[in-house]
Amino acid sequence: MKKIIYIFSLIFLSVVALPVFASVTTFKQLIEDVLIKGILRPIVPLLVGLAVVVFIYGVFLLMLSEGGEKKEEGKQYMLWGIIGIFVMVSVWGIVAILGDTFGLGNNNNITPVQMTIPPITIH
Repeated sequence: MKKIIYIFSLIFLSVVALPVFASVTTFKQLIEDVLIKGILRPIVPLLVGLAVVVFIYGVFLLMLSEGGEKKEEGKQYMLWGIIGIFVMVSVWGIVAILGDTFGLGNNNNITPVQMTIPPITIH
């Protein structure tokens, strides 16, 4: 199993990571292009989405439970989902405020990833 992980890591580094690092010339560019734009921006909306899924799972557990332990488990999932959403969105806002205050980011505000949902057509 370890050999498979090593082989996958080597393939990932040679195909994905090395070309990205080859185009980087400064430390600032490394931080902005690789860390922020390449890793953090895509991950934050995914984590917020995961927290929403946890909350919705808790709602379903609460609605479908007949009382007792499942009902309390659903409440716990809902509580931790709300706490997760609140913390992530709050930190996101604080980072945006600090970035605007200190002029970081070259006027690129931290904004959520915009997604377009195709219309549903029923035939």
